[in-house]
Amino acid sequence: MAPIRRLAGVVIDTSRFNVHELRQFVMDRFQSAGRQALMVSVVSFGYRFGVPTDSDLVFDVRFLPNPHFVPSLRPYSGKQAKVARYVLSFAEARGFLRRVDDLLGYLMPRYIKEGKSYLTIAFGCTGGRHRSVVLAEVVAKALERRGYRSKVTHRDVERQVA
Repeated sequence: MAPIRRLAGVVIDTSRFNVHELRQFVMDRFQSAGRQALMVSVVSFGYRFGVPTDSDLVFDVRFLPNPHFVPSLRPYSGKQAKVARYVLSFAEARGFLRRVDDLLGYLMPRYIKEGKSYLTIAFGCTGGRHRSVVLAEVVAKALERRGYRSKVTHRDVERQVA
């Protein structure tokens, strides 16, 4: 190991750490300043295709009015502004987002303190094209504004429904 040790930029004596202390030491030493260590995946999905198995938090948004039943909106996805405006025009959607934001504001620091590195938040509607897509986008942006790293995946947005 001596040749490898000579190449190392940093050598850490792990003999004085338990697994949790070592993880914290490495995070403190190498984590970028100003960014949280937690990576949040925000996923939209359609219940008709099943719940994503790796989800930590799942929110069912089928209670919101469905753009699928508005002929002028049906062909578009929640990524289009006109669909987002429609979904967010309802008090139920705005109230739901406020409550999710409050919940995540409470949970995120606790997940980080626990040492969680990855979190998957899933939003589901019937087909995964409209409501869940809009809400996933809004929540991901809110997380970014709070300083959390997030990525959005729309699992079922391109699936055709019969």
